[in-house]
Amino acid sequence: MSAAGTGPLSSGSPEPGKVRDMFGGIARRYDLMNTVMTAGMHHRWRRLGVEAAGLSWGGRALDVCCGTGDFAFALHDAVGPSGSVTGIDFSRRMLAVAQRKAERSGRQVDFQWGDATALDFPDDSFDAATVGFGIRNIPDIGGAFREMARVVRPGGRVVCLEITQPERQPFNFFYSLWFDRLVPVVGRLISRDGGAYSYLPSSVKRFPPAPRLAGMMQEAGLTGVSYRLLAGGIIALHTGTA
Repeated sequence: MSAAGTGPLSSGSPEPGKVRDMFGGIARRYDLMNTVMTAGMHHRWRRLGVEAAGLSWGGRALDVCCGTGDFAFALHDAVGPSGSVTGIDFSRRMLAVAQRKAERSGRQVDFQWGDATALDFPDDSFDAATVGFGIRNIPDIGGAFREMARVVRPGGRVVCLEITQPERQPFNFFYSLWFDRLVPVVGRLISRDGGAYSYLPSSVKRFPPAPRLAGMMQEAGLTGVSYRLLAGGIIALHTGTA
C-alpha cells in the first residue's frame, strides 16, 4: 500500500481503482481508526443521519458507500426486523468486514458490491438513501446524488454525512492540526498505512464546502435541501427530498 501516499491519492483525487485498493488495505482496522479519529462521536453523527432520513418501522433503506456497515446497522435499528436495509460498496474487503459484523450482531442487512453512480435498483425502491463519509471518494458526486434520488420514492429522503472544513476559529486551527499533521501519524500507527490517512485531509480540502454541496444535491433533482454543521463545523449533515 505504499502507493497510497503517491500519485492521485496524495492530492485527494478519488481515482476509483486506487481508492478501492486503499480501503481494501485498511478494512480490518478501519473501525478502530474511525473511533480514534472522532473520539467515538461518529456513532452519534450516524444516529443523527438516521433521524434525518425520517424512516419508520418496516421501512426500506439504502446505504451507499456503506464501508464496514455502521450506518447500515443504524438504519436497521430504525426500520426493525420487518424493514429492509441494503448496503453497497465498491470494496469487497470492506463488505466482508461488514458481513462478519452483521453475523455477529444478528442484524439482517443485505450487503452488495455496487457502483454509487450506477445503482442496480429500480426507480422508487427505497424510502430513504444515505451516504456517510463516502461521497467525497466518488469522482462524479452529482451522478451519485442523481442515482440516490432516482431509487428513493417521491417524498423519501436522501441524507449525506461528510467531513467538511470549518470556517470559524479556533475550530479551523485545531482541524488543521489534527487532520493535516496528527491523523496521518495515527493512521500509520494503527492501520500501518500512513498514506491512506494522508489521503483523508487532501480529499476533504478538495471537497465542496457545505453550501456548494447543497447546491449539487439540488441540481441532482432533490428538493428542500438543507444542512446542519456538527462538531464545530467539522461535520456536515445534508438532507434532501426525492
